[in-house]
Amino acid sequence: MSRYSRIPITKTTNDPRLRYTVVKYPTILPSALDVYVYTTQGDRYDVIAQNYYSDSTLWWIINRANPNQDANSIFPTAGSQIRIPSFDRVGTILAQFDALNKLI
Repeated sequence: MSRYSRIPITKTTNDPRLRYTVVKYPTILPSALDVYVYTTQGDRYDVIAQNYYSDSTLWWIINRANPNQDANSIFPTAGSQIRIPSFDRVGTILAQFDALNKLI
């Protein structure tokens, strides 16, 4: 799956080029099922997502679940504790993302 497959695309009659719209992310509240890990130098959200979800394109779920981290970076701060939402919650999080971005 492309990492852009869930991002809405728009075009206008004045400008027929396809453009990605501003993406809205759901708030990912903590759950008792979430996993907490300490990061090390060189950790990346996409690699963590691959390890926990078997899908590196879901890196943004882990990034957005940790508002204390830089939302514009693929690298969590080394030595920090991050929260990884439970795999059981991924479907609900994706449905919330789709609803916010009018993909459903």
